[in-house]
Formats: sequence, C-alpha cells, structure tokens
Amino acid sequence: MKHIFKKIKEYNRIIIHGHVRPDGDCYGSQFGLKNIINTTFPDKEVYLVGGKCEHASFLGSMDTVTDEMFKGAISIVVDCGDSKRIDDKRINLADYVIKIDHHIPVDNYGDYQFVQEEKPACCQIIAEFYDKFKKKLKITKEGAMALYTGMVTDTGRFRFDSVKSDTFKTAALLLDLGVNVEEIDAKLSIENLNTLKLKGYVLSNFKMTENGFAYVCITRDVVNEYQVSDEEAANQVNLLSSLEQIPVWALFMEYPGEIRIRLRSKGPAIDLLANNYGGGGHEKASGAKLITWDDLPKFVDECDLLVKKYKLEKN
Repeated sequence: MKHIFKKIKEYNRIIIHGHVRPDGDCYGSQFGLKNIINTTFPDKEVYLVGGKCEHASFLGSMDTVTDEMFKGAISIVVDCGDSKRIDDKRINLADYVIKIDHHIPVDNYGDYQFVQEEKPACCQIIAEFYDKFKKKLKITKEGAMALYTGMVTDTGRFRFDSVKSDTFKTAALLLDLGVNVEEIDAKLSIENLNTLKLKGYVLSNFKMTENGFAYVCITRDVVNEYQVSDEEAANQVNLLSSLEQIPVWALFMEYPGEIRIRLRSKGPAIDLLANNYGGGGHEKASGAKLITWDDLPKFVDECDLLVKKYKLEKN
C-alpha cells in the first residue's frame, strides 16, 4: 500500500480502469478511489474509464479520456484479475500501471500488483488503503457511499462465507464517515416491472440435474422479449441460491458472439472448473464462457459431477 500511495503522490494525472460489464464492486472501487485522490489532492486530474453499471449508476458516470491524456499518466486497474477483461485497454499508453484486485490472478499484468484474494470485495481493499493512511488521506461521504455500495453488492449484503470480521470493521469505518445504509439499500433494491417479470421466467424455466446442479439459460430472445438490459438479466443468477439441496447453480447469458456463465456455489470450489472454460474468479463465485450452446451439455455434466463428488465427500 505504501508503494501505491507513493505513486499516487508522484503522478498528476491518474486514470482508473475497471473490468468489462462492471458490477457494483468495480464501480464502487473506481468512484471511491477517485474520491479519495480528488479530496486529498484537489490539483490532480483523476479520470474514470470503462463501461456503465446500471444498478450502481447513482454513483456517477465515466469520463471521456483521449489517447493523448494517457501520456505521462498512471493507470490504476481495480477489481480485474485478467488483463483480457480490462475495460479500455489503453493502459499500455500510460507511463505506469498498478493492479488492485481481490480475485485469484489469471495474469500479473501491470508494473505493480496489489492482490488480496482473501478480501470479499475490492472496495474493502480501497477502504483499508484509506484507513491505513487516514492521517494523510481524505474522503467525503460520497466516497464512503461508493465503497460501501461495492462491499454490499460483492458480499451479497454480507451473506457470503468470504465475509470475515475485518469486513464488518471496514463497513463500520464507512458508516462513521456518513454512509446512509437505508439510502443505499433503497437504491440497490429498486426494480422495474420488466425485471420482476423476468424473475418469473427464471423461476419457471430453470433446470436441475440429477445430483443437484441448477441452471437457467437466458438467450437474446428472452432479453428482447422482457425488454431488460443485459446487466439486469445477468443479475438474476442469485435467484436460485435459496433452493434446497442445490450447492451449485449458474446462469448462462447469451451476448453477441459469446455465452457468459455466472457460476455460484455454497459448497464445492468452482474456480478450477471455470478456468477450464476461459474464466475464473473465486472459489464460490466465478465466471466462465461457452463458444456456442452446443457446449452446454458438457459443462452441465461437469457441474453435475462436481456436485456428486461434493455430496459423497460430505456424507
């Protein structure tokens, strides 16, 4: 963390990147870190680049950054373990690149990597960075709100087993900085009628294997029929999390040119399986992809076998 602090002080222009299809933790990390730097060093130029996260859009919007602006700048990439998933890959135009992440590393891109796999959210790392140097750093309520938003979303509202006592200590720190828990919960809980109807589709059309792997497929036709965004559709993955005797579940989401898998577990480790399908992540929450729907049966069979082995070992 000392090295990151040193580099932030060294550069006058800082560009903060996230990953493709950003989630709340990605957005929270970007906006939270920008707030810390801007509040502490008001003369520095800090820009955010990347895609839009619909359900965390209340935190703000991305900036427009030209190629020329990368010259003489430092790029900081947050919440991204794989260089292929960096949104806005112009990091090679920057003078120096820092990676701040909590995922199992796929590759060690950048000039410096700060990775804490045991943390349930990248926002927790950013908040702890502030806490470590709080005598030298400043943050506003808005920055604390961004970091808390990321922690809430990436921990499933503090329900996942990756949450430890230090997570709650960090959350308490943010509350002391003015975070309004009710306000954030209200913003994250808002759903439109189309999304509610899509939930009905998911609950009516999911499938379950013999050993207890549950999954649902959302094609482009489904997205168009229910008139929801890709993000709203993909976020339905945890609808299946409360099913009895279902330790592993997934949502297969069709995007133009590929099929992305959101794979979740409350039992066996799933990250190694995800690695075999062009993805990765955490032991209990990973992403992967299929080339075509023809690859679906093989993936389902492997998940079913994983669940079978887990149940046998458990019993």
